Amino acid sequence: MQLKIMPKKKRLPAGRVALILFLCQMISALEVPLDLVQPPTITQQSPKDYIIDPRENIVIQCEAKGKPPPSFSWTRNGTHFDIDKDPLVTMKPGSGTLTINIMSEGKAETYEGVYQCTARNERGAAISNNIVVRPSRSPLWTKEKLEPITLRNGQSLVLPCRPPLGLPPPIIFWMDNSFQRLPQSERVSQGLNGDLYFSNVLPEDTREDYICYARFNHTQTIQQKQPISVKVISVDELNDTIAANLSDTEFYSAKPNRERPPTFLTPEGNTSNKEELRGNVLSLECIAEGLPTPVIYWIKEDGMLPTNRTFYRNFKKTLQIIQVSEADSGNYQCIAKNALGAIHHTISVTVKAAPYWILAPQNLVLSPGEDGSLICRANGNPKPRISWLSNGVPIEIAPDDPSRKIDGDTIIFSNVQERSSAVYQCNASNEYGYLLANAFVNVLAEPPRILTSANTLYQVIANRPALLDCAFFGSPLPTIEWFKGAKGSALRDDIYVLHENGTLEIPVAQKDSTGTYTCVARNKLGMAKNEVHLEIKDPTRIIKQPEYAVVQRGSTVSFECKVKHDHTLTLTITWLKDNGELPSDGRFTVDKDHLEVADVRDSDGGAYTCVANTTLDMVSASAVLSVVDVPNPPFDLELTDQLDKSVQLSWTPGDDNNSPIIKFIIEYEDAMHEAGLWHHQTEVSGMQTTAQLKLSPYVNYSFRVMAVNSLGRSLPSEPSEQYLTKAAEPDTNPTAVEGLGSEPDNLVITWKPLNGFESNGPGLQYKVSWRQKDGDDEWASVVVANVSKYIVSGTPTFVPYLIKVQALNDVGFAPEPAVVMGHSGEDLPMVAPGNVRVNVVNSTLAEVHWDPVPLKSIRGHLQGYRIYYWKAQEGSLKRNRRHIEKKILTFQGSKTHGMLPGLEPFSHYALNVRVVNGKGEGPASPDRVFNTPEGVPSAPSSLKIINPTLDSLTLEWDPPSRPNGILTEYTLKYQPINSTHELGPLVDLKIPANKTRWTLKNLNFSTRYKFYFYAQTAAGSGSQITEEAVTTVDEAMASRQVDIATQGWFIGLMCAVALLILILLIVCFIRRNKGGKYPVKEKEDAHADPEIQPMKEDDGTFGEYSDAEDHKPLKKGSRTPSDRTVKKEDSDDSLVDYGEGVNGQFNEDGSFIGQYSGKKEKEPAEGNESSEAPSPVNAMNSFV
Repeated sequence: MQLKIMPKKKRLPAGRVALILFLCQMISALEVPLDLVQPPTITQQSPKDYIIDPRENIVIQCEAKGKPPPSFSWTRNGTHFDIDKDPLVTMKPGSGTLTINIMSEGKAETYEGVYQCTARNERGAAISNNIVVRPSRSPLWTKEKLEPITLRNGQSLVLPCRPPLGLPPPIIFWMDNSFQRLPQSERVSQGLNGDLYFSNVLPEDTREDYICYARFNHTQTIQQKQPISVKVISVDELNDTIAANLSDTEFYSAKPNRERPPTFLTPEGNTSNKEELRGNVLSLECIAEGLPTPVIYWIKEDGMLPTNRTFYRNFKKTLQIIQVSEADSGNYQCIAKNALGAIHHTISVTVKAAPYWILAPQNLVLSPGEDGSLICRANGNPKPRISWLSNGVPIEIAPDDPSRKIDGDTIIFSNVQERSSAVYQCNASNEYGYLLANAFVNVLAEPPRILTSANTLYQVIANRPALLDCAFFGSPLPTIEWFKGAKGSALRDDIYVLHENGTLEIPVAQKDSTGTYTCVARNKLGMAKNEVHLEIKDPTRIIKQPEYAVVQRGSTVSFECKVKHDHTLTLTITWLKDNGELPSDGRFTVDKDHLEVADVRDSDGGAYTCVANTTLDMVSASAVLSVVDVPNPPFDLELTDQLDKSVQLSWTPGDDNNSPIIKFIIEYEDAMHEAGLWHHQTEVSGMQTTAQLKLSPYVNYSFRVMAVNSLGRSLPSEPSEQYLTKAAEPDTNPTAVEGLGSEPDNLVITWKPLNGFESNGPGLQYKVSWRQKDGDDEWASVVVANVSKYIVSGTPTFVPYLIKVQALNDVGFAPEPAVVMGHSGEDLPMVAPGNVRVNVVNSTLAEVHWDPVPLKSIRGHLQGYRIYYWKAQEGSLKRNRRHIEKKILTFQGSKTHGMLPGLEPFSHYALNVRVVNGKGEGPASPDRVFNTPEGVPSAPSSLKIINPTLDSLTLEWDPPSRPNGILTEYTLKYQPINSTHELGPLVDLKIPANKTRWTLKNLNFSTRYKFYFYAQTAAGSGSQITEEAVTTVDEAMASRQVDIATQGWFIGLMCAVALLILILLIVCFIRRNKGGKYPVKEKEDAHADPEIQPMKEDDGTFGEYSDAEDHKPLKKGSRTPSDRTVKKEDSDDSLVDYGEGVNGQFNEDGSFIGQYSGKKEKEPAEGNESSEAPSPVNAMNSFV
């Protein structure tokens, strides 16, 4: 099935519009192969308006192609230009390009004119545009005498430039004698005509070197006008000048230059007109004078200014609209406004248009007998006139062609023949310009040919469009079909798109789009095909993008950009800063997918972009780096509104370093009392720059300010000026007033004195007053110097007092102070607690009760009760008390009972109780004794297994370190462990308490046993200790198993067997060579030597030997080493599996110390399983 051309009405996704435009350009550029006969085509020519440099040779370009190769000729100013007659003119071989050698002789002006090139062969003639050649000009300024300009301050001024007419027009700018550009502003600016406008002048505008420069870019020359001198005089200077020149009878006084509303310096009047061509830049200008300086505004009366094409220049005095079109025609209004008024000027804009193409004619290739047409459509304002030429001759006088018919902007061809081939020119012109287009009609009969290279490989990123080229040619126009694979059918148009130029488009290429595609071109004269190959690649993706970073100045920041790409493509990662190259600075380090910036500076802030490129695609991701730091310190501190008790502080914030200021901290220094020490005054919001500060009297203040942002605080500002406030009476009294006695007969009154800042004046003192709380005495008072303590002597013991301390200075007293209560000195309590009772709760805990002591006998602040208790021997309570370590428990407050924890079971204790006040302890209560009951014992101190034999083991132990009572007996439990680590039946044995050694008999030989051992009292069983040991192996059997391999008879037997086998092999080899057979294998199987057969386990002989089996540990650990110590790493997976989590090991006599941990049982398992004895070899290995 042939793919059809994409329907014209089909709506396209926005993303494919650019693709279709590109394909349309390819279609319009479809060319006839150069090996076929074709009319000429102009390929290169000089611009229509060709301005040349008169100092260089003139080169007028004209290049063309065709078959046969075209010949070239020129016209100049409408007549034939015979280049052979001018020795300075040469034509480039194989080209129409002219070179006029004016550098050796001749002048450029001689060759000024309108040139046109014609390229001709047997199929037609193509012509170039009319090329207007003009030499550039940069004339000098005409000499003129410029008078100095003197004017009054505030007047307006226009300095004319009037540059000489050049080609092209020069660029104008104003500078001084030092070639420095003159500063421009809303007040002073340069107009589009080059003049310099002053809305009002100031004295600083006075200078003698206002110079207008004209730069001619084409010749790279600069011309300058004569300097203009301007002097601006003030009103006072003007009055002095007038007075000096007038007689005494005359009087004149210049008045100050008054403010005035705006008037326009340019353009003049209320309205003006402006005409611009379509596609150019529309520039409108309004410059006004006035005092104060006017501001310019722009509006369009009948619509809005185009948003994306409107720009303001020259301080909004110039309005520019780029790419202007007919829709931009209309009235534009500029408004000049200052404080005294406003004026406006209306500019009527008309947009004209030189001709522009709507549809330019395209080359036409037809086969004999076909029909076709050339269309030439253009627009403009005014509407352009269309005229046709044939081979450079107006079509009205060109040779007649019966296949040709002209219909306005279209030439229709029907039933063409080879003689119909020609080049047609379409000329669209109006008063603003012209368009000229060449289009040939080439009549050919050619079979299809495919111009795309064979086996071209296309690589496309997945999910993107794939374009497979099939450039073709043929006449008649061939039809195109595409196939995929060797035997595939024609591709369907519901999935693929075939464009007119033969390109196959796969709108969304997938992995299964990979393969070989065949393009087939057919017409009535033949067929051609071509194969291309398509590979689909994975898209490049940024799987981890760089992230926004905020870093402090001087630190290091890193950006990461992880990229995933098709492994068959080469990946390049480039880092950009603000869309430009990274700074060439050693602080920037790029390592694979990382960018690191060290010692970050303020200038490093910006957008960092990771660009991942392959040969097929590009992706990028950006992150912004913000460089922050603590703020710069504030500055310009100023004190205003200075009052006795307040002042206003203002400051200017420093740079916030990209982190907003949160607050300002204000500190003060008291240079009078604490010079060099800064105190916190207040804090204000980061939006404030002033603060009203409360002040204290008699302080010599200086202030400083610090700014705080999220990174921290700035350095302090420079201190403000000093400000000394007047003295006043104190505002506050001392704090922390207390009354406590250091002796039973005194009262010590203490307080926190005022600091110098709080004194409010000189001569700071304190008035100390006191009296008994419960008495009728008057206040006793004393005035003391600036101290912090006063002692009242001769007081009764522990009596409440009322106390107050008041500050005063040379100005007066502080407000009346608060009254606080204190007590005179304490003495030791006189009475011991009574009725002490002890209640034993259990073997380690007892509860004590007592009666409280009367408050009067305490003679101080009750702090609590203290219990002294100790462990004593019965009958020796008093005799050994001084050698006994006592324990103390204190119970705060008025509690009358307490608990004694941590007592030892089965022990004799004594205790007493004492009351405690601030002075110390009172007398002790009578001692009370009590006994703790028995408890369960601790585990036996040790357990050793010694003297192992074939059937017995001896256990030896030490009693518990803490029996906690009277031991009644020991309990021993044990059970065997077989070779598969299973526990056998448990045996329970009671042993008298007076024993420390026990022998177990009638045990199995070479068997491992596990033992559980604990002591008992009347309170119950204590903690157990576990151990393991192995009975010894039968030496006779071990000797048979181990020594047989070293017996002489056994070695001899093995040698005889080996020799016999060797002889049999030799005989067998000889018989086989003679053709006979000797079934050695069968006979060996039938009469195997019994001495080399494996011995069986059931008859006590050797079984099949396996090194891995014989050396297998209990579970998966290694064998027990010779020192009988199980290393932790070897025992973790075997013996410990059966205990309670204790790492086991062998002791010196071979017994095993530790417990299995596999089953985590607290008591031994009561099992009925039989204990399977291990093999002798295994038993031996356990001791090796």
